[in-house]
Order: sequence, then structure tokens, then C-alpha cells
Amino acid sequence: QVQLVESGGGSVQSGGSLKLSCTASESTDSRYRLAWFRQAPGKEREGVACIDSGGTTNYASSVKGRFTISQDNAANTLYLQLNSLKPEDTAMYYCAAEVAPVWAPCWLFTSHYRYWGQGTQVTVSA
Repeated sequence: QVQLVESGGGSVQSGGSLKLSCTASESTDSRYRLAWFRQAPGKEREGVACIDSGGTTNYASSVKGRFTISQDNAANTLYLQLNSLKPEDTAMYYCAAEVAPVWAPCWLFTSHYRYWGQGTQVTVSA
């Protein structure tokens, strides 16, 4: 099974930027849907962005226009560029993966993903 390792989290001020990375233990090219989720203390895990195995992306309304999901298939790495960060973006960010055919769209439901990383913390101060 694929293993996922996130990195790139940190502490920034409101309005700042971060770029998160998620490296997979095997190629995810055209075989997996990939996603980023986040979980703040005391809250449920919520979907942030996903990219299907055909390359189409989907974003939560709260981050659309500020966050960008992308992948580098040669490096087996998924990215999440976080711009214009707000204190409410503070959370543990997780990447997730699931085997999926190229024609299947991605959705931001935790139940749609079987493989998860350990998370990377993002903290945004006002």
C-alpha cells in the first residue's frame, strides 16, 4: 500500500504563504485520486482540495482562490500552495490517496480515501 509523508508546515502571520508537500512511496500517476484535508483542535477533519487521476481539481469554498493543489508525477509528490493565510486556516494538514480510475472525479469526503499521511501543522497568527 502507498505510504504518504507530509512536510512544509510552519508558523506564519496572517496574509503569509506556505507550500506543503506530500511524498508518496510509489508512483501515483494516473492511478490515484489525491487530496489535502485539515483538522483543527476540537473540529472534524475537513476537505481542502483534491485532484483526480485525470488532473481535474476541486476545492473547498473556504480556500478557493487562495490555495492551489498540484502534483509532480516524476517526483511522486503532491503539493498545496497556501496563500493569503488566515488564522482560521490553522490546523493539522493531511494528504490522502485512493486508487481511482481516470474518469472518476474527486470529492472531499474522508470516506473516499484509504491512505493517509501523519500530517503537518500549519499555524497562522493574527
